[in-house]
Amino acid sequence: MSETTAAAVAGAATHAHILPDDGLAGTLVGRAWVDGSPPGPAVVALRADGVYDLSQHYPTMSTLLDTPRPAEAAQAASGRYLCSVLELLANSQPGMRDTARPWLLAPCDLQVVKAAGVTFAASLIERVIEEQARGDASRAQGLRSQVIGLIGDSLADIRPGSDQAMALKALLQHKGLWSQYLEVGIGPDAEVFTKAPVLASVGTGEDIGIRADSAWNNPEPEVVLAVNSRGDIVGATLGNDVNLRDIEGRSALLLGKAKDNNASCAIGPFIRLFDARFGLDQVRSETVHLRVAGADGYELRGINTMASISRDPVDLVAQTLAAHQYPDGFMLFLGTLFAPIEDRDQPGGGFTHKLGDVVTIHSAWLGALHNTVTHSETAPPWRFGLRAFITNLAARGLLQGTVL
Repeated sequence: MSETTAAAVAGAATHAHILPDDGLAGTLVGRAWVDGSPPGPAVVALRADGVYDLSQHYPTMSTLLDTPRPAEAAQAASGRYLCSVLELLANSQPGMRDTARPWLLAPCDLQVVKAAGVTFAASLIERVIEEQARGDASRAQGLRSQVIGLIGDSLADIRPGSDQAMALKALLQHKGLWSQYLEVGIGPDAEVFTKAPVLASVGTGEDIGIRADSAWNNPEPEVVLAVNSRGDIVGATLGNDVNLRDIEGRSALLLGKAKDNNASCAIGPFIRLFDARFGLDQVRSETVHLRVAGADGYELRGINTMASISRDPVDLVAQTLAAHQYPDGFMLFLGTLFAPIEDRDQPGGGFTHKLGDVVTIHSAWLGALHNTVTHSETAPPWRFGLRAFITNLAARGLLQGTVL
């Protein structure tokens, strides 16, 4: 082992973990940038004896997830040995990258990245506050007491679209407090939007971007489902659906500006495929933990408890597919319970990111996703789009006699 690799492995040993609590017991697949002629992204399997490149069988993650039984396919596929799992994880840490060795990318490729919003009662209340405050963080605390006084804090007990929910809607309309966020939070129709273009997501160890003109923002730790072209939920991973509260709070019509920016979507570290050990029941009961560590010594912690979600993941997938097809599959952020209200600097200012914040999102079944906050305008620009991806696959001889 080289001195560079040994140092990276030592760093990984002391850094927050990336693997799930049960290590490599699950079926873990991802994408890694692999050196070669030319270098490029490879579909990889993480196994007890190392990391294997499955690209000769599955040139894209979309291809693998579209097999009849993806977990069995990933377990059975032979592949080229790349490195140990520890070496891959060490080289995927912030600031530890040796470009001659593999590192993790976002685990999706051809899939559209979708996101469900306002799926938890606590975050629903915060969306209403953002709207009432018109994106002004200084007004949030006063409005919070007023809104909770009128709505209450028991929205989690209300099933969206039920008679009880419709009665509450009528009451709030009568009080003049109805909101577009309440419409999607307790109404029959979920909010599902497109979070990021195909191939634009960043993986673990990468910078994550907030706009330079945003002064009120926060991370959103979420479970992300992997859904294939048939609408089958075949696995799950973690994601950060960065939220620019001031921009979206000014107008919901600014959702695209608030959500889809360079490096603003992080997914990873890998996809855990559904198998005998892990499935939807584990997703429904998972607790996602968040830690924000600032360069100034500041620390914020939070959780996203999936058991508190108002809409079942299967329903959210069904609503995504109701009037659209996804021939390459899609990734679906399930929303978050987390909405920070504590002050970071001045009283009444709430929480907002600072450059250099290290955001760690982790859970027992899905491992840990690490990203460092920077401005979208100065983050590494997104250059590797579909034309570059297809050209790269062709140059590596991965398009002959196969299907993407």
